[in-house]
Amino acid sequence: MTGPKLNEFSFVAGEKTGTKAVARWVRMSAKKVRPVLDLIREKDVQSADEILQFTTREAAHVVRKLLASAVANAENNDQLDPETLYVKACFADEGPTLKRFRPRAKGRAGRINKRTCHITVVVAQLGDDRLAVLQAKNAGRGVAPATAARRARVERSRQRAAASAAATTESDNTSTDAPETNEEN
Repeated sequence: MTGPKLNEFSFVAGEKTGTKAVARWVRMSAKKVRPVLDLIREKDVQSADEILQFTTREAAHVVRKLLASAVANAENNDQLDPETLYVKACFADEGPTLKRFRPRAKGRAGRINKRTCHITVVVAQLGDDRLAVLQAKNAGRGVAPATAARRARVERSRQRAAASAAATTESDNTSTDAPETNEEN
């Protein structure tokens, strides 16, 4: 890929540009990965994940796992909210090529290049103006934020588990209080 990556010309020494995840030595050519990366560049993480989920290319599966890893890195290492992240940069560089040979006619050999690539995905926090636009769009569609929906599901699940545990202990208490009868005739 030609040109600067991650807007290198605007870097300030010591400034953090985002959280990244790298998949190295992926057994796929960079040429096949780049069109998939073009689909998600500058998109928010939820939209990028949806796009990758329904993309039929094999590279989409690898890039989706890498995007999830970058989001997890941002959440765990930098304590960022996953809903406020977007794909700041993504690129695929060529890795080492494995050279293999296939026998051909008259004692010759045909070369087979098994290409690899290194894929990098960088996520960063959305600016306040872009975040407001995204939240307004999601509110218009009636979409609840993912973490709020997950919290509600977990809370309902905990309530059901507590209710079933209470019912189980109550039934165990009533069964031990009942007199035992021996009906072996």
